[in-house]
Amino acid sequence: MAKKEKKKIIVATGKRKGAVARAKLVEGTGKVKINSQPLEYWKNDYLRMRIKEPLIIAGDVAKKVNIFVNVVGGGFSSQTDAARMSIAKALLGYSKSDDLRKKYIQYDRNLLVYDPRRNEPHKPGSSEPRAHKQRSKR
Repeated sequence: MAKKEKKKIIVATGKRKGAVARAKLVEGTGKVKINSQPLEYWKNDYLRMRIKEPLIIAGDVAKKVNIFVNVVGGGFSSQTDAARMSIAKALLGYSKSDDLRKKYIQYDRNLLVYDPRRNEPHKPGSSEPRAHKQRSKR
């Protein structure tokens, strides 16, 4: 009886604000599913294109694998950015190519690097983070 070949499986995570995405990459035919739905059904055209960016940059590598992404938390835009980061990291882990890493960094650094920006919290006695109530001196 012949030994079964182990399929190469890569797991990568991406975060943006409150959204966390976990991508599982297995060898396959180029399918992409997000939360168990094909990419074609993801939100709207603009957000769909943002997710396709790392796939387009990767080229042939993306056509050799199936990618399954699970995204939770945050809003539409944050979930999209978290998903594209996890996809880019997974493709990079699969190909182990310095050339692909350079392409991603040159195109958009946030494909690989976490963005720490957050909303500024409201201060005490103020209805907004920076604006204060006008006070009279006399």
